[in-house]
Amino acid sequence: MCRWFAYISPTEPCLLSDVLITPANSISKQCSEHYLPHLLPHNKDKNLDHTSDELLRMRNSLLNMDGLGIAWYTSATSTYINHVTGPRPALYKSQSPPINDFNFKSLCSNTESHCVFAHIRASSGSVVTQVNSHPFVFGRHVFMHNGVVSNFSAIRRDMTDLLSFDAYCNVFGSTDSEHAAALYVTNLTKGGGRDTWEKAYSMKNMLAALRKTVLQILRLQHDKLGASNTPNSLNFCTTDGTKLLAIRFRNHATQQPPSLYWSEFAGRTLNTKYPGNPDSKDIENLEASAEGEKMGKHTIVASEPTTFDENEWHLIGRNCALCVDEDGVEREVEVEYDEELNAKDPKFDGVA
Repeated sequence: MCRWFAYISPTEPCLLSDVLITPANSISKQCSEHYLPHLLPHNKDKNLDHTSDELLRMRNSLLNMDGLGIAWYTSATSTYINHVTGPRPALYKSQSPPINDFNFKSLCSNTESHCVFAHIRASSGSVVTQVNSHPFVFGRHVFMHNGVVSNFSAIRRDMTDLLSFDAYCNVFGSTDSEHAAALYVTNLTKGGGRDTWEKAYSMKNMLAALRKTVLQILRLQHDKLGASNTPNSLNFCTTDGTKLLAIRFRNHATQQPPSLYWSEFAGRTLNTKYPGNPDSKDIENLEASAEGEKMGKHTIVASEPTTFDENEWHLIGRNCALCVDEDGVEREVEVEYDEELNAKDPKFDGVA
């Protein structure tokens, strides 16, 4: 499975290298190493190789070596162009693993942002190329995915029929994830053109659009494939630079979706300006320069925790969404859907 990381704050910027490179379990290291509290005990006596959960083992044994991408928000454009207001995403994509990408390291060491998305990819079958790396950008909106739209080739043409013309034209790659992103933007803007991508929408509208996207995918599969359909893993995340929405979803009666965590505290040790170290309470941060200050409100959502203290992290509930508003207030809600849209997993449900 892929891995992704998202940081957002109304007041507190982060240095990209602090959150994406430096920690021992940063996303840069998750190409091959994994930390899954509340799903998998993490110590020398019990690890991924020892778990009896075959689905968990299978999802997390892949190497995430099929490309990386980061999107970070900056207000630079708004200071030069009158009609642009608020932050807009800058985008960097590569086919290289992050640990080997010189440009990625240099960029992260010299860039700060109030909102950043990062993704490392494990291909589910589509070509390994820069355009297939997440995140995907539609105007001021950014979208990424961990998981798979099952039987995508069977419903791809039907999905494209649901896209607005401009959203369809903005799909440059071949992945199920980018088509889902285009469908979300179509729903968010009610089929609007590129000019509507520059607008910010309420959290209520964002949640409704993402839920509709999930239901459209499930309904296409149900109607097209019937009993031969298989479950999706849809860990979606989207932002406009000031609000963030993430879901952890799998349409199966009992199986858990892929891992997805959130934290309102982890930035205290990830941010070099503040005391503490992301890897241990016993390591002194000699670079701390803001000891007397309180770190600003922030939220991190990630496929895996990136700090040592698992008590700082919450596992997002099965088939739930995490909503983070402009003020950084988090709210977890259920993604409601008709359970007739659940599917069987032939590998684990004993389906012939």
